[in-house]
Amino acid sequence: MAEAIEDIVGAKAATVDTPLTEPVDTLYLGAGVFLGKVNGAVLDFIATLTPDKVKQVVCFGSSAIIPSPVPQMRKALEARGITVSTAEFTCKGSMGPVHSGHPDSKDIEDFRQFVKSTVSNQ
Repeated sequence: MAEAIEDIVGAKAATVDTPLTEPVDTLYLGAGVFLGKVNGAVLDFIATLTPDKVKQVVCFGSSAIIPSPVPQMRKALEARGITVSTAEFTCKGSMGPVHSGHPDSKDIEDFRQFVKSTVSNQ
């Protein structure tokens, strides 16, 4: 999914263990889910963000059990005063045999179309 963002937006993707060093207008932030919760490293990264560093966040992710990681991400971001786009994307994620192989090529193509739509709406 990060590669799709790189291709479409032209910005270098990075993992959440890479600090944000310069202000950005739009940050695409993705997360997976483990035991019904957003990955802790993503929440730790969100804790480093401020509205002066990030104008807006577009959330995306994958999940095998809960419907979407986005509501948890949105809550953490908004608690920091950061604007979260109403545009969001979630697809199936694999957890062992549950939804094995996801995100698959169709999920990635759907995500590519989602990213394109968010870029054209900015």
